[in-house]
This record gives sequence, C-alpha cells and structure tokens, in this order.
Amino acid sequence: MLEPTVGYSPAPDRYDAMRYNPAGASGLRLPALSLGMWHNFGDITPWDQMRSIAFAAFDHGITHFDLANNYGPEPGAAERNCGRLIHQYFRAHRDELIVSTKAGYEMWPGPYGDHGSRKYLLASLDQSLGRLGLDYVDVFYHHRPDPDTPLEETMGALAQAVTSGKALYVGLSNYNGRQLEAATRVLADLRVPFVINQNRYSILDRTVEGNGLLEATERLQKGLICFSPLAKGLLTDRYLDGIPADSRAAHDPRFLHPVDVEHAHPTIVRLNEIARGRDQTLAEMSVAWLLAHKAVTSVLIVASKPQQVVDNVKALENTTFTDDELAAIDEASGVSGG
Repeated sequence: MLEPTVGYSPAPDRYDAMRYNPAGASGLRLPALSLGMWHNFGDITPWDQMRSIAFAAFDHGITHFDLANNYGPEPGAAERNCGRLIHQYFRAHRDELIVSTKAGYEMWPGPYGDHGSRKYLLASLDQSLGRLGLDYVDVFYHHRPDPDTPLEETMGALAQAVTSGKALYVGLSNYNGRQLEAATRVLADLRVPFVINQNRYSILDRTVEGNGLLEATERLQKGLICFSPLAKGLLTDRYLDGIPADSRAAHDPRFLHPVDVEHAHPTIVRLNEIARGRDQTLAEMSVAWLLAHKAVTSVLIVASKPQQVVDNVKALENTTFTDDELAAIDEASGVSGG
C-alpha cells in the first residue's frame, strides 16, 4: 500500500539555469541533463538517499526521469521506487515531468519475457505502468534491436503503445545507424511520434560516430540522449591517482575492471589537463563536450548523492569549445580527424 502524499516545495527558480533542447524535430523539449535511475534507485539504496537525489535534480530543472523495466536491482525496483517518489512528492508536478521507460531485456522466464515481440513489449509496458502507478509514460523505448522478430512487429507494438494512450512518444535504444534508418521508415509509415534515440556516448566511447548512428540521427532529425557520459567513472577525478580502495573498480569489476583503469590512465590524465585549462573538472568537461554536439538533446547523469547532481549541472556554465580544444581532446582519446 502506497503512503499518502507528503508536502514538497521545489525550488521556485528551478527552470532559470537549465537548458531545454528539442528532441529532434518534435515539440518535446528535454532538459540538457536527465536523471538516469539505472542503479541507484534499486532496493539496495536507502530511501532517503533516493529522495534527496530526486529533489536535487528537480530543484535544478532536471525534469526527466529515465527508467527501464529491468533497472534495479532487482529488475523492476527502480520503477517501483520512482512511482513511490512521484506518488508522495511529485504528484502535483506530474505535468512538469518527463517519465520514460524501456523494454527489451529479460524480465521474466520463458519465451515471452525478452527481446522485441508485440506480446512482450505491450505486456512489459503494462507492468511498468503498474509499478510506476501511472496511466502513461512520456517516452516508451525499445531497449535493444531484436534480429529474431520482424521489425514491423516491434515498431507496431510501439505504435500500439501510443494509440492506446499508454505512451506519448516512442524511442529506440542501442540501435545503430542502419537499424535506425529501417525503423524510422516503418514508424513514419505508421505515423508514430518517434523522437529520440538513447545510446552510449562519451569522449572515450565514440561507437555512435563509427556505426552511423550519429550521422543518421542528425539527418533524420531525431534526438539523441547519451548514457554513460563519464565512462563508468573514468572521466572523473576518481581514478587520476590510481584505483581507490573504496572504488567500484577495486570491488566490482562488473562495472569497471582494474585493467580498464590502468589502460585509460594516461588518457584521463591528459584530458584532465585540458579540463583544467578550461577551468572545469574532468567530469564537467566530459558532459559539456557532449552537450556541445548539435545532435545531442540530453545527457543522462547517474548520481549516488545530491552533490553529484549539482556538480553535473555546473557543466552547463561552459559548453563552448575552441577548435584547438576539440582537437586536443580527440588526440588525447586516440581519435583521428575529430
């Protein structure tokens, strides 16, 4: 049983400093920074900590809460906890929020709890809405391509999500440029408001530049929201002096392996020097670098404490780069030709 609504008064100036960018050619505008609820909104995180992070985000104009059916731990926990936050503190502000969720990874046993079938996607959306306690989500994504299901079936399920009133817009996640092209054609024929792609992108991970996704996103006038902008923490000051004893790399190589840290160390030291020359931290510069790209609509931040939200917002103070700075960043990260 959900607890009754509790009073919450967000900062009156919360919209003053945040930038809101259109998702492609649509009328949907997303904050330059969005709050990802991937790992720190599961049941292993204390409730007061989740609440303080959500408050800090909304108080700084971060109106987009990004989820997926499998976010936790355990899967489903992040949606359930976000629903509790909305019910208790943000119900009066629902129309100021963008709530997104996804389906595409395994959620329950058997052949109908994974991938991209119509049965799985629409059943998962109903389950997500139940956990969130909402009648609709603002954006519903297919979380990953499914080569074993006809594209027309998967895109048709996204269309049904919109026509049923359970989603306002749809998105795709982890698609490459060729897959995006094909999906766009089907969704356009179905007249579905497909507005956003979600993909991994950072100074250290340029996959979207090489697989056609970035180019196709711009040409087709779709939005791009980037996850893992700090490369699992490498693009912070956390690992500049090696691997701290209390870091994820030291205790949980599923997230970041010590070998990755050692390999990247010379690169992040050089990138940190460039950031210092801009009077930014490495993390601030890394977020700003993404936001400087005209194709990028929003950057997903993941925070374990409120101050990290505030620190990320500082990146908005300087998102302009000189050609020399961009060239130096490319050289430091091993990219030729920008």
